[in-house]
Amino acid sequence: MKKWIEAIGKNVESAIENGLKELGVTRDKVDIEILDEGSKGVFGIIGAKPAKVRLTIKKDYEAIAKSFLRDVLDKMGIKCEIQIKDEDDILKVNLVGPKMGALIGHRGETLDALQYLLSLVINKDSGENEFKKVLLDTQNYRKKREETLIRLANRLAYKVKRYNKSITLEPMNPYERRIIHAALQNHPDVTTYSIGEEPFRKVVIDLKK
Repeated sequence: MKKWIEAIGKNVESAIENGLKELGVTRDKVDIEILDEGSKGVFGIIGAKPAKVRLTIKKDYEAIAKSFLRDVLDKMGIKCEIQIKDEDDILKVNLVGPKMGALIGHRGETLDALQYLLSLVINKDSGENEFKKVLLDTQNYRKKREETLIRLANRLAYKVKRYNKSITLEPMNPYERRIIHAALQNHPDVTTYSIGEEPFRKVVIDLKK
């Protein structure tokens, strides 16, 4: 199937309809770019110029995600429901089923790895301005982990202030580091920064100078 097409017609609407017929899709499945609005000319004949449009088929992110995840999950022997919502320009994927602990892994490492692979698949052949953010979750793990990290950040900030000594956390992925930074960004007594190289980059909580 063609990914895009340029079509002409006596006006813009006619050109769009002609393009949709040739692609064999409905209007909601394409992005429309008007290349030339055309002109009727004199008496609708002399100097008349057809309208020209480019129709580009939108990526079906949901179908791509479901196909990839179903294949991976089947190979892992995990039976679950794949729920997908495209909200706020983020593809939110939730996996629902029994015994999802194996999919989460140690501190979410397996879930993070699967999310990374899904993002690569979703954004394959995408242009610079077409990057689609992907968020993969199961059993509300992301929210629970966020709450745990926020509590940890506040507890360690108290220790840093009390003992006047910086604390370096264990290595975390970028998502978890952002949670720590955000939790303490307005703290009156401590500041945070990251050290080291991926995948061993760590957050340091230190007293404000």
